[in-house]
Amino acid sequence: MKMHNLRQRLKDQELLMGTMITLASPAVTEMLSQLDFDWFFVDGEHGPLETTDMMGIMQAAEPSVPCVVRVPVADEVWIKKFLDCGAAGIIAPQVNSPEHAAQVVSWTRYAPEGTRGVGLGRAHGYGVSFGDYVDRANDEIACIIQVEHIDAVNCVEETIKVPGVDCILLGPYDLSASMGKMGQVDDPEVIAAIDHVTKTCQAAGMPLGYFGVSPDAIKPYVDQGYTLVVAGTDTILLASGARHFLKKLAPEAS
Repeated sequence: MKMHNLRQRLKDQELLMGTMITLASPAVTEMLSQLDFDWFFVDGEHGPLETTDMMGIMQAAEPSVPCVVRVPVADEVWIKKFLDCGAAGIIAPQVNSPEHAAQVVSWTRYAPEGTRGVGLGRAHGYGVSFGDYVDRANDEIACIIQVEHIDAVNCVEETIKVPGVDCILLGPYDLSASMGKMGQVDDPEVIAAIDHVTKTCQAAGMPLGYFGVSPDAIKPYVDQGYTLVVAGTDTILLASGARHFLKKLAPEAS
C-alpha cells in the first residue's frame, strides 16, 4: 500500500487542509478526494462508522488523499485495528496526561520503538508488502493527540515533550464543556485555556491543529500559525452547497 508523507509535512508545519468524513459512503469520499484536500479526518469516535465503513472510506480516498482516523477510544485495540486498515495516522481523543500520550505513541510504533501488534491487513498489502510497510511505518505514521479537556490543558507542557507526539489537535467544544461552559468557545476562560495551549506548543515548535465549521471560525487560528486544519464535515459541505444552490434558484425557499 502507498505510504504518504503526511507525518513529515506535519513536522515541516505545512498548511494542511482537510475535512471530516462522517458518512459511510465511499462515493462521497471518492468525490471529495478529487478536490485539493491534503488529508481526511475520518471520525470513528462520533457517529455511525464501523470498521468496514472505515475500510471503504480509505479505499475510496487512496491514492490521492491520506486518511487519519480518530479512534473511538485512545486504546491499543482500536489504534492497531485502524492502522492495519491502512490509516496514515491516528487522532487520539481524550488524552489527558503525558503518561497516556506515551502509551498512545507506543501503540502506533512497532518494536523496538513501541508495542504495536503485528498483523496482516490492508496496510500490509494483505501480506504481499508486509516487509516494506513494517520498514517504513514507524517513520511515516502520524500520531496526533487531542487536547479537549481542561486536564489536558493543564499538563500540555509535559505532553508535548513525549517523543513521537507529532501534533496537538485542539478540541474547543469538548474543552468548553469540561470547564462547565458547554459551547461557549468565546468565553474568556475558554479563550485563555486555548491561548495557553497555543503559546506552549508554538514555543516548543509543536504543530497545532484546529476544527472549525466555517472559514470564519478557522481563519483566526490559521492566522495564529495553526497548520493542521479540519474544515467542516462532509455533511456540512453537502448541506451548505445545497443551500447555496437553492438560494440562487429560489431565494424564498431557503
